[in-house]
Amino acid sequence: MENIVLHKAETRGNANHGWLNAYHSFSFASWYNPDRIQFGALRVLNDDTIAGGMGFGTHPHDNMEIITIPLEGDLAHKDSMGNTEVIKNGDIQVMSAGTGIQHSEFNPNADQQTKLLQIWLFPNKRNVTPRYQQITLNVEDRHNKLAQVLSPNADDDGVWIHQDAWFNMGNFDAGVSTEYKIKKEGNGVYAFILKGNVTINGQELNTRDAVGISGTDIINIKANTDAEFLLMDIPMNY
Repeated sequence: MENIVLHKAETRGNANHGWLNAYHSFSFASWYNPDRIQFGALRVLNDDTIAGGMGFGTHPHDNMEIITIPLEGDLAHKDSMGNTEVIKNGDIQVMSAGTGIQHSEFNPNADQQTKLLQIWLFPNKRNVTPRYQQITLNVEDRHNKLAQVLSPNADDDGVWIHQDAWFNMGNFDAGVSTEYKIKKEGNGVYAFILKGNVTINGQELNTRDAVGISGTDIINIKANTDAEFLLMDIPMNY
């Protein structure tokens, strides 16, 4: 039995700290909504804009798979594993926090903002050795088709994490449609529209809207305008 949860952009939590304007799809920090705790193993989807030269000071994480997808500008990263990197639009970064890490993230450019998605998934094993991975994706790969950017397998396309999850991104021209088959029985898909108007399994979605679909094998996607979106195929029980 197909189950659909619709999350319109304007129903997200919002915290505007001046240096940081954050939209939360799920309860986070001071925004709490008992109906919006998680979607399966997906615990956090934050849509952040960081002002020039600003950022998050060093802070800890543990037992979480943390995925960062920059959408605009650059993000400088430093962590307790010794990684000092800059990620930018077209890159994807993952950290398995495991037994515990500390990291900082800031916008190294004084004259432009940084936009990013930060996504947290519960892992399928606890207390793993912390790890860091960052790759540059070919954005052309997702023109009018789905391109895998994350999976559970180190030898597959994209980064890998400790969870039976697959992420795909698409940049579709108006009128293009496709079908996505859920990778693992018991998984659902959470689709987040970065821009444009898209119909997914009969639900019309606009920029920054999202839909969570479980209890089905097939996701039908049609771009009604030029559109960009992220599909997250994730365990509902984990």
